[in-house]
Amino acid sequence: MACSFSLTTSSSSLFIALLLILSAAASAQLSPTFYSTSCPNALSTIKAAVQSAVANEKRMGASLLRLHFHDCFVQGCDGSVLLDDTSSFTGEKTAGPNQNSIRGFDVVDNIKKQVEAICNQPVSCADFLAVAARDSVVALGGPSWTVQLGRRDSTTASLSQANSDIPSPNSNLSALISSFSKKGLSTNDMVALSGAHTIGQARCTVFRTRIYNETNIDASFATSVKSNCPSTGGDNNLSPLDLQTPTTFDKNYYNNLVNKKGLMHFDQQLFNGGSTDSLVNTYSMNPSRFYSDFVTAIVKMGNISPLTGSQGQIRLNCRKTN
Repeated sequence: MACSFSLTTSSSSLFIALLLILSAAASAQLSPTFYSTSCPNALSTIKAAVQSAVANEKRMGASLLRLHFHDCFVQGCDGSVLLDDTSSFTGEKTAGPNQNSIRGFDVVDNIKKQVEAICNQPVSCADFLAVAARDSVVALGGPSWTVQLGRRDSTTASLSQANSDIPSPNSNLSALISSFSKKGLSTNDMVALSGAHTIGQARCTVFRTRIYNETNIDASFATSVKSNCPSTGGDNNLSPLDLQTPTTFDKNYYNNLVNKKGLMHFDQQLFNGGSTDSLVNTYSMNPSRFYSDFVTAIVKMGNISPLTGSQGQIRLNCRKTN
């Protein structure tokens, strides 16, 4: 059941502060050595499985990273994005931002199978997503980071929250800032995390309006993308988010924005005469700064409202509750 309410400025600030405190308290229970005794080879097993999947299909790295993001923005990082719909349960896979878009579930199933073969049910599906996101970025040439572990899996999902809280590709800058702020993430975090669009692909349907109707776009870039995205039809035709190096995790996403070659409306909003222009410029010239800020932001995102201790469960099958 959905409910709506309004907050005054002061109570809204208090709500955000409380959210941050709760997130910090929960993350304090996470630890990078959480499985060192119960499943010491878990991380190496996940890494090998991710490396194999990405070697087989480079795009899978971006898909696994995106699963972690879509998971954390709905109910926190709890594996809810992985739950299938049933006759008595509604998951998040049919939400607007997810349907015909998120993928990689078979890879997660394979990771689960491989880890279960060496350890009986100690590792959560939510942690699989967090570790696979890191290993995917590394497999595509990006930075590494220490993943905090110990998340547990939800027994619930929220289709309505997936529809409302995952940023739309058509969002303006103010909406993007607000969406991330709602999760305790700063504008700096938002710009850094958006750099994940240096890898992966998008469907024609989510960027058609931009390439045909918007003016803050390089003309030759728009023409090249139109060749695979007609004004009608071809909704599921794919184009890389970064035409320069589509399967390498690097700073070229930001170079594209500076040159008005952002594929989606969301992307170009980060460099369009607004408050984030200077940071985009910085990242376009300083990959080390981008990597450092990205790592800080994704660790922070991974700490959004995790279930810990006796909360939730460790699923036997990532697609359904026990």
